[in-house]
Amino acid sequence: MKLRTRVALAGGAVVVAALTLVGAVEYPAVDWELRGQLDASLAAMVKQAPTTFHEYQQKLLMAGKQVPDPLQGNGWSDTIGSGSIQIVTDPQPESGKESPDPKSASYGKPDDPKPRDGKELADLTLRDVDVASGATGPYYGDVLFQGERYRTYTAQMPGMANTIVRAAKPESDSASTMRRLLWLLIGLTPTAGLVAVVSARLLAGRVLRPVGVLTSAVERITETGDFTTPGPLRQAARGRDEVARLGRAFTAMTEALDGSVGAQRRLVADASHELRTPLTSLTTNLELLTENPADPASPALLADALEQARELKVLINDLVDLARFGEAAARAEPVRLDLVAEQVAEARGVPARTEPAVLRGDPDALERAVANLVDNAVKFSGMRGVTVTVVTRGHQGVLEVRDQGPGIPTADLPYIFDRFHRSSAARALPGSGLGLAIVKQIADAHGGRVEAVPVETGALLRLTLPLLIDVPQACDGQELSHQA
Repeated sequence: MKLRTRVALAGGAVVVAALTLVGAVEYPAVDWELRGQLDASLAAMVKQAPTTFHEYQQKLLMAGKQVPDPLQGNGWSDTIGSGSIQIVTDPQPESGKESPDPKSASYGKPDDPKPRDGKELADLTLRDVDVASGATGPYYGDVLFQGERYRTYTAQMPGMANTIVRAAKPESDSASTMRRLLWLLIGLTPTAGLVAVVSARLLAGRVLRPVGVLTSAVERITETGDFTTPGPLRQAARGRDEVARLGRAFTAMTEALDGSVGAQRRLVADASHELRTPLTSLTTNLELLTENPADPASPALLADALEQARELKVLINDLVDLARFGEAAARAEPVRLDLVAEQVAEARGVPARTEPAVLRGDPDALERAVANLVDNAVKFSGMRGVTVTVVTRGHQGVLEVRDQGPGIPTADLPYIFDRFHRSSAARALPGSGLGLAIVKQIADAHGGRVEAVPVETGALLRLTLPLLIDVPQACDGQELSHQA
């Protein structure tokens, strides 16, 4: 099942559950409210009973008809709207007698002054006797008459001794309202759930569209190996929500992978080119030696072959270091950069001027970076013209290697740290063209940078790395790695 379908079904289930809960609370609440309104209307009818009976008597008098007396016979009753009212004096309990329809039009009208026979609203009980005498208070009741339920309210008649007044109304109106409400809830709940499912699926499809784009991009990368970011993926990365953030992260990842794969391809291509020349020369010399071992030129050819083998070894070692020191930061520990510089400078016989500088890094990688910078300076200037300095500037340690050689042409400054880049002046000198590229990779892995600073004479290469601790604390460290 697709994610958007699961989201849609979950949304519909939530809506159905919410409406079911609302209905479970609302239905009894409405029933309670309607019953309360019905009871209030019955109480109002009872309260108005003396006025209603008096007005009825006045109409009969004006019509010249006989006026009923609730003190005589079985009392008086009348129909008021959808309800009925009954006044009984000196009620006598009676059982086993069915009451006539309280809404009957044959009694209680102004043109029919006869008192009604019997207790039309409900049979009288001993409780009615107590209510009439004031022994108990008024009460509500429910009666079933001719298949219809009625709500009744019985109380003592105000201003008349030993008399009760009873009001009754059918519960059909409330029951009809509750039935309509029930059917409304039954019909609304699944309908709303269906609408919620459809709406949630449409909305989920819109929200999850970028996820589909990401999935397609991953599948395309898996099939083709092409890490270039497609246009739809860049479009999906726009916005401020979590999905857009995921799109941006994925775009950045693919761009980084594309750059890494491109760099690896360029490295392989460059390495193949650089390896081809010494291998060709070595193969040629060995073939000549094999064909004519007694040739007087054999010692020179052998020496040349040995030199080519050494160049191959240097190139291979540099390639290994280029791959190895790319993860220098993952093997970090506190290192005294000043001691590393002093050790390298002393081994090559060049002067060094340093001050304590402690940073976190790979001791082997940092030593290789310093050695490459110093060796590069010695190659162009000789040992006498090279100086090494280490200073601290704020929260950074700065290593500078200065030489008095021919300097770096302005056109070559942006490229001297590229892999296999060799200026025209350096092509006749030994080297793989990877030394400064290794320095840059080590600097990047340690969160620093390396640069060529333009100077009037010679060359100045500067390596800047973040410090770990303050200088006074560094001087007291006895277990820091310094390769001494």
